[in-house]
Amino acid sequence: MAQLPDGDPAPADGSLPASALTVEAPLSLYVHVPFCRTRCGYCDFNTYTPSELGDLSPDTYLGAAHAELDLASRILGERPVETVFFGGGTPTMLPAEALTGLLAAIDERFGLVPGAEVTTEANPDTLTPAYLAQLREGGFTRLSLGFQSAVPEVLAVLERVHTPRRGLDAAHWARNAGFEHISLDLIYGTPGESMEDWRTSLDAVTATPVDHVSAYSLIVEKGTRLALQVRRGEIPMPDDDDLADKYLVADEALTALGFVNYEVSNWARPGGECRHNLAYWRGHDWWGIGPGAHSHIGGVRFWNRKHPRSYAGSLAEGESPALAREVLGDDDRRVERVLLELRLAEGLDLGVLTPSELARVDEMVRQGLVVRSETHLQLTTRGRLLADGVIRDLLD
Repeated sequence: MAQLPDGDPAPADGSLPASALTVEAPLSLYVHVPFCRTRCGYCDFNTYTPSELGDLSPDTYLGAAHAELDLASRILGERPVETVFFGGGTPTMLPAEALTGLLAAIDERFGLVPGAEVTTEANPDTLTPAYLAQLREGGFTRLSLGFQSAVPEVLAVLERVHTPRRGLDAAHWARNAGFEHISLDLIYGTPGESMEDWRTSLDAVTATPVDHVSAYSLIVEKGTRLALQVRRGEIPMPDDDDLADKYLVADEALTALGFVNYEVSNWARPGGECRHNLAYWRGHDWWGIGPGAHSHIGGVRFWNRKHPRSYAGSLAEGESPALAREVLGDDDRRVERVLLELRLAEGLDLGVLTPSELARVDEMVRQGLVVRSETHLQLTTRGRLLADGVIRDLLD
């Protein structure tokens, strides 16, 4: 699993600098649910299977999450929440009443703005029509389905346990339950995946009532089973040219269906954009609940203890679960704006760039990587393929 970053020790009482609490920014909450039935070979998220947790029960986690909500509300005061996102792991491994109970606690402590977006991630095999109806009745408005592929052989390489049919059914169940927005999460570039396989997965978008698609290239993360298989030569490393070709095919197919690429790896029908993720990319405030969860409040980043046991133990002792934090300086925040906002279709305000960075823009325009208006800088399609490199070359 990915390691937590270094930082300064976080106060045991969870307190934040006064300057962080005077910033008036929209507030979102992220709730990390660290449970999975099995660990997929490519995954390096902070998740745990039942055998890895032993006697640590979901009830212990839920008690700790409620306690952290109490802590957050004491520190932040009365700040209504605009978006909530339950991620993992597999949040839908918990009973529906556990998730709706956490949402009710958020509403009670902070208040949800009218029309708040409330999302949960879900693996198709954990869902039923009745479960989704409970979530919708309890206030959830958006479902993000971990579909990944419509091809059984590709799912097998990814070690996903659901069938393509189950994923398609789950999307329809969600629509029938009244979910306002449904997203399909797709992965391209799995070893052995042909272009025809990838087109088959994209065809699933036309067979489901979704208004959002996230498509990410497969990344071989250090320490995962997939990385071990690649190192042993059992499966090939994803090919960069193949990944680029599949990205372009996705962009073409989704655009033809009326989806708009509003962030490098995300497409939505108008009005279907994920407001929670936009809050991240636009630098708004969010508090992350759960083990290993990260937060950003008024220019202060902090992150929780990683293991569910130490996370719950801190809260049981009346202490903040935050392990460390980083107070961002003005240039840190400026660089972060470049990193995040240039990925958005709306682009980056040119006023954020230094004179030396602005001097590099014309050459990037000449190379067809960006377009420049009077006020903003935006990635071209070619620039999206090379986004990380473009940003690296742009920054001082």
